[in-house]
Amino acid sequence: MGKRDKEVHFVMLEEEVKRMRLKIEELDIRSQSAYLRKMALDGYSVKLDLQDVKEMVSLLRRCSNNLNQYAKRANETGNIYEADIQDMQARLDEIWAIGKEILLRLSSIQ
Repeated sequence: MGKRDKEVHFVMLEEEVKRMRLKIEELDIRSQSAYLRKMALDGYSVKLDLQDVKEMVSLLRRCSNNLNQYAKRANETGNIYEADIQDMQARLDEIWAIGKEILLRLSSIQ
C-alpha cells in the first residue's frame, strides 16, 4: 500500500461525534482515521472476541506437548499408559467442543 497523501474532510454534529467516539472505544480502535477509513471503504467494522480461540490454541499446544511426550515414552519403553490416553481424549473432546462453539457463533454473524 502506498503513502496516504489525500485528505478528506467532513462536518458532523456534536452528537454524531460522541456516537462515533463511543463506537471507536467499543471496537478498541486506536485511531479515529483508521475507523473512518474502514467505515468509508467497507461500511462496517467488527471486533471479534477471540478469547475462545486463544483458549483452544492453548489446549492444542498442551495436547501437542503431551502427545510428543507419550510418543517419546512409547518409543523408549514400548508401551503407553491407559490414563495418558484417557487424558488426551478428554483434552481433545474439550478442544472439539470449543471449536464447535466458535463455529456456531461465527456462523451467526451477519
